[in-house]
Amino acid sequence: MTQPAPSAQHQGPGKGRADAPASPPSKKQGPGARVLGFRADVRNLSLLGVLVVLVAVGGITEPDAFLDTGNLQLILTQASVIGVVTVGVTFVIIGGGIDLSVGAMVALASVWATTLATQEYGFAGILFTAMIVGLAAGLVNGVLIAYGGLVPFIATLAMLASARGLALQITDGKTQIVTVRSVLDLGLPDSYVLGIPPLVLVFAAVTVVGWFLLNRTTFGRRTVAVGGNAEAARLAGIDVRRQRLYLYLLSGLCCGIAAFMLIVLSGSGQNTNGNLYELDAIAAAIIGGTLLSGGRGTIVGSVLGVLVFTTITNIFALNNLQSDVQQIAKGAIIVAAVLVQRRTLRGGDT
Repeated sequence: MTQPAPSAQHQGPGKGRADAPASPPSKKQGPGARVLGFRADVRNLSLLGVLVVLVAVGGITEPDAFLDTGNLQLILTQASVIGVVTVGVTFVIIGGGIDLSVGAMVALASVWATTLATQEYGFAGILFTAMIVGLAAGLVNGVLIAYGGLVPFIATLAMLASARGLALQITDGKTQIVTVRSVLDLGLPDSYVLGIPPLVLVFAAVTVVGWFLLNRTTFGRRTVAVGGNAEAARLAGIDVRRQRLYLYLLSGLCCGIAAFMLIVLSGSGQNTNGNLYELDAIAAAIIGGTLLSGGRGTIVGSVLGVLVFTTITNIFALNNLQSDVQQIAKGAIIVAAVLVQRRTLRGGDT
């Protein structure tokens, strides 16, 4: 008949509920993080295995052409341009966004940087203009999405159309030939460092910086937090809008760098530059393990995805297979990668 003491009825259980779960969650989070890391490592190793298989296929089908040093350098060089774009796109997707305008931004930056007025300032003028134009386009995307409230798909789709139109207006549909010798020399074998093209070294540098930003800085942790749960990130004190703005600025900067690399590679600026780069970059990020819903992804996986796609394209070209077959193969790989992601997520929920 006697009632329990108030302290036992309220304070005791209350303290038990507050204190007891404190250590179990940390124990659960540790193994969970290790499991996710293990899965990422397995995925990257799987992509590396696919890349090895592709190299073997290329070596078997066209041994003389595929394994030639010049062809391997070509694969790495072609992968470098789209690879730099993919690094920026990976950050955007991990942060919960999407960027459909990267190809158009590359085109706009490349033609703006190769006008006669810009070329008068030489190497520095072309590089600076390409990067500034990319940053400006990324700034517009970021402001519209983060502060204007536009859906990333719509905002970047609008930028795609606008940037392509502006690039066409600047060139009047003509190819702008680069006459700056120091820029053209970067694409010549004489500029290779230990047999490695300079553009590949730029790609490697961007990859290392991207990996460091994502895995070793507060910026990377905030990116993952915003992409995983924007509201929880906001309640944790993260300025979600500013973080999203930074992500699109980063994507624009990568497009500017890629535009300069493309200028070096082609020796010209064209309004058709960067065609379908947005699809290739997003596809490479997806097969590299980046979730379209945001909150998870790796730079290493995205880079491996770029190398896989570039190698496939090279093998198809050497075997005289039509481009439509290449696109079908890419589509099949993307679907398979998304299905694997969904299965992985279901496994993580159980």
